[in-house]
Amino acid sequence: MAQVGKFNERSITNFRDRLVGGGARSNMFEVNIELPAGVNGLNDFKNDIRFMVKAAEIPASNIGNIPVPFRGRVLPVAGDRTFDPWTVTIINDQKFNIRDAMEQWSNLINDLRFDVGDINPADYQTKAEVYQLSRQGKSSGGSSNSGGDKITVLRQYNFEGIYPNAVSSIPLDYGATDQIEEFQVTFNYLFWTVEGGLPRTAQGEESVTAGRTGVFTASGT
Repeated sequence: MAQVGKFNERSITNFRDRLVGGGARSNMFEVNIELPAGVNGLNDFKNDIRFMVKAAEIPASNIGNIPVPFRGRVLPVAGDRTFDPWTVTIINDQKFNIRDAMEQWSNLINDLRFDVGDINPADYQTKAEVYQLSRQGKSSGGSSNSGGDKITVLRQYNFEGIYPNAVSSIPLDYGATDQIEEFQVTFNYLFWTVEGGLPRTAQGEESVTAGRTGVFTASGT
């Protein structure tokens, strides 16, 4: 006889209890991108990128498949891992600070006029991070704080060897109203790694203590 009683445990309250923290929210994130040494003359880029990245992605990866035939059947064997490009959407302010940085970076790799550029990947590849944040505020002591002066880092993805592959156009239109310019940048990279969260200071700087749920202040100061 089917064990009907077990399905009675799958109620809406059971579901609520399993939805830890009310679920991760796609609008609770932050991005940091490091610039190579050849891109300079930009003020406050680090704070600009934290606030002006409107949309990003938790990165994807894929494991290839090797089909091995055997007597009319096919045995699937795991192949090599590949990483999908990573795209961010950036709000463009009147300083053009981030746009300028991305254009300089792209030009460092391949000059717009002469089709030459840095040939050493270490000179134009850098690092980036995307943080999945919690909606629950934390006080400095770790207790719940309705003021939300600190935000918990739920998960951190680290990109190694990242560089811009494509900087999108920005449409201009006489008929456009109530709009702020945006553009996308698509990055290639070597690989990404993931951490469960790192403590962060009020300036958004990382602590090296791994394996803990990290916090950083929401003020961004």
